[in-house]
Amino acid sequence: MGFLDFGTIFFLIVAVVIFYQLRNVLGRRTGNERPPFDPYTAARTREASGESKAENVVSLPRKRAAGATEAEVSYAAIDAAAPAGSELNNGLRRIHDADPTFEPKSFVEGAKMAYEMIVMAYADGDKKTLKNLLSREVYDGFVAAIDDREARGEKVQSSFVGINKAEIVGADLKGSEAQVTLRVVSELISATRDRAGEVIDGDPENVSEVKDVWTFSRDTRSRDPNWKLVATEAED
Repeated sequence: MGFLDFGTIFFLIVAVVIFYQLRNVLGRRTGNERPPFDPYTAARTREASGESKAENVVSLPRKRAAGATEAEVSYAAIDAAAPAGSELNNGLRRIHDADPTFEPKSFVEGAKMAYEMIVMAYADGDKKTLKNLLSREVYDGFVAAIDDREARGEKVQSSFVGINKAEIVGADLKGSEAQVTLRVVSELISATRDRAGEVIDGDPENVSEVKDVWTFSRDTRSRDPNWKLVATEAED
């Protein structure tokens, strides 16, 4: 019994010492402690109070070449597409001034996709797709050609191979209307067949090189970012 009583007292002393040490390290609760952080509750609280998420975002400044002005940085993409001081460069700059999101490289990539869609939609007689990509005047011309073709019982068989080259050759801003002219060199397999299925134009077996000069337009004041084809010209 003596051994048990001594052991019990020993462990009680150790427990008391540990308790006081922990209390000194962790401190006392005063009732003013912050609750544990909950990211979901915090987000909801900010939304409920009307705080903007943007207030917690720090925008880093863009790197600028030594000695470069803000205008030079803004026009860098345009100068890469056309020589500074040229008529084409000046036209692209005017469009960029009216629409700061305009960049020649992005425009060319989008125009290439539109070119393929228009060529194939015309071959397939897909008026719905054409309506979204063409101006009213160009659309009416395409539809008239499709209707004439169908009235004669002719069908176009086409396969788009690809675009070898696409470059901007003209640019201008008329009022708020931006116009960009693109020269496209593409490869296409195309043949027109009559009612009997006989080939009357083109070649269903061989790839042909096609050269087009197309002009796209967009109102820079519009919230619609899409460009529409407003003029076409076949290059010899």
